[in-house]
Amino acid sequence: MSAPAGAAAPLQAGIGAENPERLRRGAWGTTWLLLTFMLLNFADKTVMGLAADPIRDELGLTRGEFGTAQSAFFALFSLAALGVSFLTRRTRTTVLLLGMALLWSVAQLPMLLGAAGFGTLLATRVLLGAAEGPAAPVAVHHLHGWFGQKERTLPTAVLMVGAAGGVAVSAPLLTVVIDGWGWRWAFGIVGLVGLAWALCWYVRGEEGPLAPPRGTAASDRGSSASVPYRRLLLSGTWLTAAFGTFAAYWLLSAGLTWAPDYLHEVSGLSLKQSGAVVTATAVGNAVVLLGHGLFARRASRKETAPKLPAGLGGGVVMCVAALSIATFAEVDAVGVKIALMVGPMALTNVILTVSQTAVARIAPSGQRGVALGALAFVYALAGILSPLVTGRMVDAAPSVPTGYRSAYLLMAGLVAVAGVLAVCFLRPEKDAVRLGVPETPAVGIPVH
Repeated sequence: MSAPAGAAAPLQAGIGAENPERLRRGAWGTTWLLLTFMLLNFADKTVMGLAADPIRDELGLTRGEFGTAQSAFFALFSLAALGVSFLTRRTRTTVLLLGMALLWSVAQLPMLLGAAGFGTLLATRVLLGAAEGPAAPVAVHHLHGWFGQKERTLPTAVLMVGAAGGVAVSAPLLTVVIDGWGWRWAFGIVGLVGLAWALCWYVRGEEGPLAPPRGTAASDRGSSASVPYRRLLLSGTWLTAAFGTFAAYWLLSAGLTWAPDYLHEVSGLSLKQSGAVVTATAVGNAVVLLGHGLFARRASRKETAPKLPAGLGGGVVMCVAALSIATFAEVDAVGVKIALMVGPMALTNVILTVSQTAVARIAPSGQRGVALGALAFVYALAGILSPLVTGRMVDAAPSVPTGYRSAYLLMAGLVAVAGVLAVCFLRPEKDAVRLGVPETPAVGIPVH
């Protein structure tokens, strides 16, 4: 596979602080392309949740079996995230992103065949997960090649909006496709759109001026001395970020898989109404992520403002989210449940941005991809466990509402623990100093 046009070497030679406007266009153009990449990534994940009822009816699956099919998506997700992260030391991220987009798009198309059953569903979900596992860490690593440390929070938040926006954009469209053409075409549509994105990325994708040099030795040197991975991955910041993203991804994965079923079976909403609530929840998630990114950018510009620990704000909002999840599990009023889903429960997503930027701060540029990939390895485990555990809990309970209540209380506990740990131990600046990792300088991009 050849590298996309505009590879890193000529770009780095031609763009610099002396041409800030071109640099700004390249940086934010890449941000929007990668946002679209993440939109498609999460649209793929949304299909199973939205089409849960027709898939189970046609293929004759129990909730436990359906949870197994959803968990199959994550069978190689974690290993792929970690394995591909090591490739970022030798292979340009433009090439890796292109390969992932092509693979995950092609993996969707076999479900268009009428003969494709449960076995095909399992196989394609495994392949899809292997292709999508490295998507977020490689995309963040690529994006941080365009922005200095103090500039990264907002573009990282924009990238993470893809998780919410993918659901918000795809839920109503895929619901129409499922109602009009059947659930198999929902898989086909996202596959075809993914191929279109891959073509666009092949033409426009390029690496930024802060991208680390390629080659094992060069990449390990990066822009600063390398740090033993043992010290990096056992730091308080990395361990806390890993648990925080694990808890957030547990809630996110359970919601993608089971929220439509919960709203239908427990709250009595129709498929279309459930889809509308899922869309509204995704919009709430997006608003929270963007709001946090804008707030963090504004705070970073106030040189005289007191510098609070990075984990304090993220930890506090995680604790608020945990209380909201517990309330959601206990109340019966549908309106209150929807308000909690759209509002305070969405605060859980803040830890995704906080953790990504914190880990990027403590890792030398040449090791950033591996550090982010290892983070993805951990939080993807929640993607394996959450749909499976939730489905089994509901099947084993005396009633569907009782099973879901227990599942959501478990989620609340995980998020609460993650919040407390973030308040106490997420200290990227302190750990960066201890590890000897200097701050990545700005490159003259106007971010306002």
